Amino acid sequence: MTHEPDIVSRINALFGQLRDAEQKIARVILEDISFASEASISELALRAEVSEATITRFARAVDCKNVRDLKLRLAQSLAVGQRFYADVPAEPAGLHAVYETVKAALDHNARLVTDEVIEPAVDALAEARQIIIFGVGGGSTVLAQECQYRLFRLGFTATAYSDPMLMRMAAAAIDANDVVICLSAGGYSPDVQEAAEIAREYGALVVAITPQGSPLAGEADYLVPMEPIETDYIFKPSASRYVMMAAIDVLVMELAVRHKRKSRETLRRIKHTLDNHKQGADRLPLGD
Repeated sequence: MTHEPDIVSRINALFGQLRDAEQKIARVILEDISFASEASISELALRAEVSEATITRFARAVDCKNVRDLKLRLAQSLAVGQRFYADVPAEPAGLHAVYETVKAALDHNARLVTDEVIEPAVDALAEARQIIIFGVGGGSTVLAQECQYRLFRLGFTATAYSDPMLMRMAAAAIDANDVVICLSAGGYSPDVQEAAEIAREYGALVVAITPQGSPLAGEADYLVPMEPIETDYIFKPSASRYVMMAAIDVLVMELAVRHKRKSRETLRRIKHTLDNHKQGADRLPLGD
């Protein structure tokens, strides 16, 4: 997969080096990218009050082959969503708005995590020789590590991978008695999806926490579905990571209950060691 140049950033970076007439074009484009991506040369020249030849020179000045290439790149830049270019109505602000968003996301997704969904996945995890967790990006990387930490505290052999090459290597070295947990809040993660494909090729079962109907969901033997709720207000952090964390906690708790004796003994040993180290109160979170 190749990287597509960011034409908007390119225009902004080169703005000070452009001729006056070219700067007029740049302003018109940056003010209304949607119009610029669809307008003809004459329409763009008319709005910018320059000649059509200047439009052609501008395209080359910002490292495009021609005007057609410029318009194509502008159209591609719009794919990220208009909310990243223009102000949208602000959502309720304040500390409690963040909590309310998280609560709403958890309430919405709680109905998706049923016994029929969880029990088969837990059955597979309970019999696994080892559990491998795959997740990339800012959210799933952290939660893959979180999943590993939750599992080893219960006495299960678990390893998290977020490097794309290492994920492929781990998937290729997998055993048919192993189970892979794949994490993706959106479900469109080529690296995780390909690692899941490799793991299944070598006989491993795949549990995915991801949206139903996504490419990654199609690679799962057991799907724990989630529905991220994203709005046009881009300045508030996504609540989807809390939804994924809750799904992980449900899986891990059910797994612990299946193996109470082993889980209790491992947790006791960890608590004993940490109490000697921290000298804290009895009800502190285990592991801090």
